[in-house]
Amino acid sequence: MSVQYKDYYSILGVAKGATQDEVRKAFRQLARKHHPDVAKDKKTAESKFKEINEAYEVLGDAEKRKRYDELGTDWARGGPQQPPPGWGRGGRPDAGMGGFEGTGFSDFFEQFFSGGAGRGARSPFGGMGPEPAPGGDIEADLLVTIEEALHGGKKKISFRRDARAPVETYEVRIPKGVREGQKIRLAGQGQAGRRGQAGDLLLVVRLEKHPDFRSEGADLYYDLPVPAWMAVLGGETHIPTPDGSVRLKIPAGSQPGRKFRLKGRGLPVSATARGDFYAEVTVTLPSELTPETRKLWEQLAQAG
Repeated sequence: MSVQYKDYYSILGVAKGATQDEVRKAFRQLARKHHPDVAKDKKTAESKFKEINEAYEVLGDAEKRKRYDELGTDWARGGPQQPPPGWGRGGRPDAGMGGFEGTGFSDFFEQFFSGGAGRGARSPFGGMGPEPAPGGDIEADLLVTIEEALHGGKKKISFRRDARAPVETYEVRIPKGVREGQKIRLAGQGQAGRRGQAGDLLLVVRLEKHPDFRSEGADLYYDLPVPAWMAVLGGETHIPTPDGSVRLKIPAGSQPGRKFRLKGRGLPVSATARGDFYAEVTVTLPSELTPETRKLWEQLAQAG
């Protein structure tokens, strides 16, 4: 069974030759517009937001973007619409047989861009002999928000083992302090064994991209827009963090690129520790001037 191609460039509304900065800007604009917390139609917005997130997960990563561009060229020539050879053997289920819903990623992403395909999985039944053998593990990525990673939560996922099997629905508990790449194990929900114990279902945590924050390890970074007058004279502003709005004092003479550190407000390092949050100054300049403001800038130039 073939897999439907996902046009990530079209989803983000950017050209194939767009720079990484343009891709990031497009993602942030769309993510803010369709974030479920602000949209009126939350169900539609949630689906759209996940689609935008998936597109940025690929196009926002230079290596994945290169692979995607090569894949798109092959697809246009009638190339790989089937899973790679050996797919579904001791790893993720073959898309022609079944698949997941509710994990936050499409079948297209799972087959070609998931980092967990085939990791740590045992081949089903272990061998061809008559002795009992355990079943294989099955892996899938699970999209988790920053808030869910920090505070925990619950998600429902659906899984069909093959075209003839009924849909199985699980409520997955996301533990507080979960980290990128960590596996949530559903014991005994993997492939059936041959007169032996069934394998496990392993959900690999992938953190959802955020329109305002970017992550580097367990640290979060926020581009803090500061008007030119505040950068020169100093002042106070409010910044968003995963824990709510925080008031921040901007010292006079703050240069672009200056970082303000909020200790312990980043991503989980463990169940009890977190990384840091950094607000990085970006000085904003007026794009249009009134006659009055132009005169003031001219006076400032003469004084300088």
